[in-house]
Amino acid sequence: MTACSFEKVLLPVDRSENSQRAIKFAGALLSEATSSEVTLLYVMTGGYLSDRMKNIDFRAELIKQTQTFKKIREKHIEENIIPFLTEYENNIKKLGFKGNILKVIEEGEAGNKIIEFAKDKKIPTLVMARRGMSEWKGYILGSVSNKIIHGLLNQNIYIVGQKIKENPLARILLPVDGSEYSMRAVQHLACVGKIVKAIQKITIFRVINVSLYLERVRQGIDPEAEAEETLSLAKKILVDEGIKPELIETKSVAGFPKDEIVKEAQEGGYDLLLIGRKGRSAIKDIVLGGVSSSVLNNCFEQTIAIINQ
Repeated sequence: MTACSFEKVLLPVDRSENSQRAIKFAGALLSEATSSEVTLLYVMTGGYLSDRMKNIDFRAELIKQTQTFKKIREKHIEENIIPFLTEYENNIKKLGFKGNILKVIEEGEAGNKIIEFAKDKKIPTLVMARRGMSEWKGYILGSVSNKIIHGLLNQNIYIVGQKIKENPLARILLPVDGSEYSMRAVQHLACVGKIVKAIQKITIFRVINVSLYLERVRQGIDPEAEAEETLSLAKKILVDEGIKPELIETKSVAGFPKDEIVKEAQEGGYDLLLIGRKGRSAIKDIVLGGVSSSVLNNCFEQTIAIINQ
């Protein structure tokens, strides 16, 4: 069994409704995680002589070093950034979080800074909100969430959905296919079950891939029996780690995995989906039609957890 990965959690935030949803989800997820350390990270971009200005005018760097600019920057931070970071800190505490909270301010391009910070500080889990946009649009515009998902392949990333219920962890969908990647998601959910007491239902979901059906039969494998074995193993892992059996249901369907998982997610009223995935580049995900990418780009209301550890 892998160790839980909530000892350090990174919350990239800004002054938006999106970040408020991320704060609410993080509070629910970590309310019982007393040993966790949460870092609220705000990245200042654009307005205060970004790095790109160096390429336009070498004097920009000199200006940044002046006392006048430093005072303006400090005043901006004190008046416009610290207050909402403090508000977020208080909101997380009100939701029951009793661990340590750090407030960090960086300057630069948001996606790159978040990736750099997570790697440098060896933070295993990120919780962040995203705006809804298509896969191609997200890639072409270089959206922050898209960049982070494909830039951090050793961290677990929670992409908070556009609709957050009072209990954002009540109903959980766990797709499995028997691979080591999907079993990482099972193990991660077992960890979540140790610190979250508000889970009401877990559905372990197995899609019997019709495009591989005949090949498996030729190999002497019964696809239906194989699916049941995978579901039983996943359930056993969760039960052995203390999740009540009555909270768990198993379900299998035949079809194409990315289509059936999206369909189940959209029709089943789930709050959270946990997807184990193999690291790929953005382009490779688009070309190969990865299941995790399909879920991310079709399920906007639910929170999606991409499990990489």
